Amino acid sequence: MSVILATAGFDHKIRFWEAPSGICSRIIKYPDSQVNRLQITPDKQFIAAAGNPHIRLYEILNGSSAVDAVDPPTQQPVLTLEGHTAAVTAIGFQKDGRYLYSGSEDGTIKVWDLRNPNYSRSFDSKGGVNCVTLRHDRDEFISGDQNGYVKVWDLGGNGCLHSIKPSSAQVQGEQQPQHHHDDDHAKSQQQHRRRNRSYLEGTDPIQAVDISEDSRTVVACSNKGRVFVWQDDTTPPAFDEPHHHNNMPMQYHHPHHHHHPHLHHHHHGGSTTSTSMLLSQPLRTRFYAHNDVRPGNYCLHGKMAPDGRHFVTTGSDGYAFLWNTATWECAQKLRNCTQTPTPKWVYDAAFCADSSYLVTASSDNIARLWNLRTGDVVRQYHGHQSAVTCVALNDSSV
Repeated sequence: MSVILATAGFDHKIRFWEAPSGICSRIIKYPDSQVNRLQITPDKQFIAAAGNPHIRLYEILNGSSAVDAVDPPTQQPVLTLEGHTAAVTAIGFQKDGRYLYSGSEDGTIKVWDLRNPNYSRSFDSKGGVNCVTLRHDRDEFISGDQNGYVKVWDLGGNGCLHSIKPSSAQVQGEQQPQHHHDDDHAKSQQQHRRRNRSYLEGTDPIQAVDISEDSRTVVACSNKGRVFVWQDDTTPPAFDEPHHHNNMPMQYHHPHHHHHPHLHHHHHGGSTTSTSMLLSQPLRTRFYAHNDVRPGNYCLHGKMAPDGRHFVTTGSDGYAFLWNTATWECAQKLRNCTQTPTPKWVYDAAFCADSSYLVTASSDNIARLWNLRTGDVVRQYHGHQSAVTCVALNDSSV
């Protein structure tokens, strides 16, 4: 049970896959609604599915026979979490699996003790919550909402510690434009800034937010395709050395090879700066993803690689973009399907434990496995009858 890969979407089904072969090993029907997010527990025993408005936990079985795929007992959740009143948009587990956290369009972030079906804490964000992530070393949540705010929350009960609208944040080294009334180029630049400001100052919901494992970098992605980066430069990045990486991760090329890739934890070089203080600093950079060429494209999701070297964004243009976190330049453009007059949306993406592979979920009903060293599709996962909206992957050593 070294690799757990699951997808779900509009067809009300959760599918488990044999990652090397692309064979669907199990199907769970999710009758209530579409599935918005999937998350696997750190010990790989359970998978949580976020729907509307419930969260359901299912046991992960290590079976792959045709009987397993239709066995009625496996269809039933082991736990249903009720408390949200609208679609659940974000779920995650504390690194030891002690609790689950969730965010919802109902404007709340909730914390759940898995020994009890009732939530233990609830925070009111004053706006629909689109994304939530956890800073594990401080038990702080970072959320993004429909009103365009990134907020920091204290799990200890002190509520919202910090709130910022990234669209209003200043970038490091950015200076106010000087006025040169006799310079046509300067006038043109000013006009462009005014047009751009008018577009940007409208409400720009935050679609994704994530923090690196060493807590040095926080990244937020907005609906209009902008990426905002805060980076703590007081401590060096805790990157793994390249030779630590596995040449055959996730057993894709050799399913019977019994080597297990290790997730390298970054205990060295972690940031001592509080998340609130980090978000109070000027942005390291901001840039457009998915919206620079054709305005109107959306950024749908964003995720930091476990090794901290790359950040992935997915969009309505049919691409997943891989960004180098040292330079914040685009390292790879992964085209998810043949570009039609209306590109298919890439809803979600998940890295493998050593960051060398990526799985994407697309509205063309297909999930794809990418080798990030080559930029090639290694495997396609067919079976969903409609858009695949979410993917969960856990191939780390338990």
